Amino acid sequence: MSTIRLSAAEIAEKLAAGEVSSAEVTQDHLDRIAAVDGDVNAFLALDGEGALETARDVDARRAAGETLHPLAGVPIAVKDVVATEGIVTTAGSRILEGWVPPYDAFLTRRLRAAGLPILGKTNMDEFAMGSSTEHSAYGPTHNPWDLDRIPGGSGGGSAAAVGAYEAPLAIGTDTGGSIRQPAAVTGTVGVKPTYGGVSRYGLIALASSLDQAGPVTRSVLDAALLHELIGGHDPLDSTSIDAPVPPVVEAARRADVSGLRIGIVRELGGEGYQAGVRARFDEAVTLLTKAGAEIVEVSCPSFEYALSTYYLILPAEASSNLAKFDAMRYGLRVGPHGVADPSAEQVMAATREAGFGDEVKRRIIIGTYALSSGYYDAYYGSAQKVRTLIAQDFARAFEQVDVLISPTSPTTAFRLGSKLDDPMSMYLQDVATIPANLAGIPGLSLPVGVAEEDGLPVGLQVLAPAMADDRLYNVGAALERLLLEQWGAPLLSKAPELATKEATK
Repeated sequence: MSTIRLSAAEIAEKLAAGEVSSAEVTQDHLDRIAAVDGDVNAFLALDGEGALETARDVDARRAAGETLHPLAGVPIAVKDVVATEGIVTTAGSRILEGWVPPYDAFLTRRLRAAGLPILGKTNMDEFAMGSSTEHSAYGPTHNPWDLDRIPGGSGGGSAAAVGAYEAPLAIGTDTGGSIRQPAAVTGTVGVKPTYGGVSRYGLIALASSLDQAGPVTRSVLDAALLHELIGGHDPLDSTSIDAPVPPVVEAARRADVSGLRIGIVRELGGEGYQAGVRARFDEAVTLLTKAGAEIVEVSCPSFEYALSTYYLILPAEASSNLAKFDAMRYGLRVGPHGVADPSAEQVMAATREAGFGDEVKRRIIIGTYALSSGYYDAYYGSAQKVRTLIAQDFARAFEQVDVLISPTSPTTAFRLGSKLDDPMSMYLQDVATIPANLAGIPGLSLPVGVAEEDGLPVGLQVLAPAMADDRLYNVGAALERLLLEQWGAPLLSKAPELATKEATK
């Protein structure tokens, strides 16, 4: 019997009970990848042999009676922005094509030490710049619910892999919503931990003050188990929080909202939000009320400027971070055509022209301009002041309520190619998720149903104060349980079944 439909927690229980081996579970998922990923394109690189080697090692250690991590032997997929020693890591860009890191990221070390077989690296918008995973240099990822739709971005590969049952767990990164927004449009669960709660050591940086790695799963409990594993202090990351990981697993198991004050953010809804998204959100609010939560409307007026603020800060930091890709140290190197003895500057220019995609070039140009002499204070400096106002709005809101909720994304998944010529429309997909990154607070997205208009998943976002990540899991797990009682089965089980290669021959 295949194990691909089981949650990570269920797989872990069966492994511990000896009902199945990690080698069998890993092979099940490798077989699923072989069957459907030609259509989904969730993975950029596979490490099947390495994953099976880890699985067999875990099986041997378990048979010998060794005490293992609860997730030992459960396979995982990792976003291609995370350094993995011995496995190609490209950040979805031609400029890093074929690059194999000589070291592991902090969270990769955690995964390996715990014995999770790494299936491979997942597709993403180039250097995490995008909201649809259409800006990957290696082709777009497709949404498992409808292969003509986007899977969200930039972490669409991780969300699609989990949603297509190619992996029970995945790692994503969230700079402005790139874990939560893909989770919303693929019917999965995605969590952005508190900034500094998971080390950024070994992540290929986009915007250093915004980036945060986190879990992508099919249940809130699975996300908590993975969060607990990858979280914690890392002395190699100067922004890493030197404090214990909040009790996220305990909170996910508690799942009780009675007496909680839950705030609805007035500015994260209304005009521009799809009718089906609003309907599912309102129904979820009703369920929370019936479960004993007190619903309070709060206002965060500075959120009106969050999108503009983000698209000044992010390009500025990206411009600085991507300066290292100079064709001199690693990655792609292209010589200028027709130049016999090119200078370093000519090689650098030719390499960046060939290696960077249009969206990356667009953001580098915007960021460089915002940081330039005479414009720094007017643009980047002003954006940082508004960022402070947004953090203050959150602080005032959390004086009134325990958590905040909103739709995760204003719409369901749009069609591939429909927004490529309209960058502003694409950027608006992150309007509800960006404020959390600017303030450094944690956020979780979970599926709350499908929209009537198109039958595609809708996500609800839960936000909590910094280092109160456990509140996300408590509320998320409680709502998930209420929805499961209503649906009778997980939402993903209602998704159209992907045709396998064998079935379509």
